[in-house]
Amino acid sequence: MGLTSRIECIFFSEFHPTLGPKITYQVPEEYISRELFDTVQVYIITKPELQNKLITVTAMGKKLIGCPVCIEHKKYRRNALLFNLGLVCDAQTKTCALEPIVKKLSGYLTTLELESGFISNEESKQKLLPIMSTLLEELNATGACTLPIDESNTIHLKLIEQRKDPPIVQEYDVPVFTQCKDHFIKSQWDLTTQQILAYIDGFRHIQKISAEADVELNLVRIAVQNLLYYGVVTLVSIFQYSNVYCTTPKVQNLIDDKSIQEECLSYVTKQGQKRASLRDVFQLYCGLTPGTTVRDLCSRYSQQLQRVDERRLIQFGLMKCLIRRLQKYPVKVIRDERSRPPRLYTGCHSYDEICCKTGMSYKELDERLENDPNIIVCWK
Repeated sequence: MGLTSRIECIFFSEFHPTLGPKITYQVPEEYISRELFDTVQVYIITKPELQNKLITVTAMGKKLIGCPVCIEHKKYRRNALLFNLGLVCDAQTKTCALEPIVKKLSGYLTTLELESGFISNEESKQKLLPIMSTLLEELNATGACTLPIDESNTIHLKLIEQRKDPPIVQEYDVPVFTQCKDHFIKSQWDLTTQQILAYIDGFRHIQKISAEADVELNLVRIAVQNLLYYGVVTLVSIFQYSNVYCTTPKVQNLIDDKSIQEECLSYVTKQGQKRASLRDVFQLYCGLTPGTTVRDLCSRYSQQLQRVDERRLIQFGLMKCLIRRLQKYPVKVIRDERSRPPRLYTGCHSYDEICCKTGMSYKELDERLENDPNIIVCWK
């Protein structure tokens, strides 16, 4: 498990009929000081309003996560059993991944108590200490844990990696697999994803995939966004020989990082050809400058491109951020205040987007804009 979610302590607290709130067990021992517990105990053993809710509290440089439980029954002294199994981390720790673990443990212990009196029976409650020790060790080491409680009960826990929300998928985006497509088991995905997988080749854009796979556009966008969330695909722009690209500072990684060199040369070499040389590939990337189209690159470096697939060269460069696309954005300069403002010619919509929305080709759009003196085209 990453350090961002490292657990420093696991504790079990309960309400004693005469002593009040107390920590019965903690691993490691004496980690939570009396002063810290006195500060946060109202959030550990809580009033009814906060029971059965996830609570995270930060105090004295520590972050405590718990889910206080109250089981009401006349068999308990004071007619209720109150307890909380919680985790302690450093105050700076991101604990989002730990919250489902705490909630699940709370549910497990509640069920065990209702079925067999696991918490209220002093003998069975002592099993909590070794369970907590195993839990702390295995979650920190591997992010997963299997805990046999008795012959009929086993607890399975796993930390789920917290991922960033993926960007919104647009109809002009091109999905590219980050690994070999053959490594993915088709049956693991939903029906929509299964239907479009064959059409994701790194060159078809979302709108084209939708049309060819005969799947509604929004469903394709949602399916690709799901693949993007799990890191199965990444997004690049539409490839055309009229496109213009330029290098980024990360192109230096191609010289410094041996693993990227190997991956790049394997990826861009034409099938059936001798492996491309690093010199040729690097020279091709450096040949991408503002004002130079891919068509220009192909004519200038025909010798270097004998063993290099220029489409996969561009694709790999975009995936690894070695290069970036320079896009064209038309802007209409409105001279007549009474005329309606332009919908797409605002400088916020690229040629890719306009062509997808209007159905025009790049050539048709170019001709239309060149004949309009009120429109200028910005590159960015």
